[in-house]
Amino acid sequence: MIFVTVGTHEQPFNRLVKYMDDLKGKGVLEEEVIIQTGFSTYEPIHCTWSKFLPYQKMTEYAAGAHIVVTHGGPSSIFMPLQSGKIPIVVPRQKKYGEHVNDHQVEFAKQTAQRQGNIIVAEDVDALEELLVDYDNLIRSMPSGLHSNNAAFNEKFEKIVDELWG
Repeated sequence: MIFVTVGTHEQPFNRLVKYMDDLKGKGVLEEEVIIQTGFSTYEPIHCTWSKFLPYQKMTEYAAGAHIVVTHGGPSSIFMPLQSGKIPIVVPRQKKYGEHVNDHQVEFAKQTAQRQGNIIVAEDVDALEELLVDYDNLIRSMPSGLHSNNAAFNEKFEKIVDELWG
């Protein structure tokens, strides 16, 4: 299954939703495609879709997906990483009326450069090749995001102990 999420930003992301639906319609994608469309006005014909999903359902889809395609919002990028997935990130862009500025483009580029654990596709036309060759692409990439929660909690506990001790 391929899971696509465009987040909850109030501007449509028809460019991504329609492209994924077209790939499914042309038979390029044989797997089931589930799309969270948000405020997009395009309604998929060939894919299962819902405007919004509860967070628990989103994480279930991300964890169970073969491929996760997401917009460039940090929470939506981190969600598949926490499940050990390497997402394909298609940042929203101002020039298409998808966001108020290009911060998603910059965030996605910086994350890819620094962490090396996401695939960025600024142009949706690059998606077909990325999706078809996904398994080969991720073989050379780190898998997942390592949580620092335990180390943080240990340090925080020491600080609290020192303050109240």
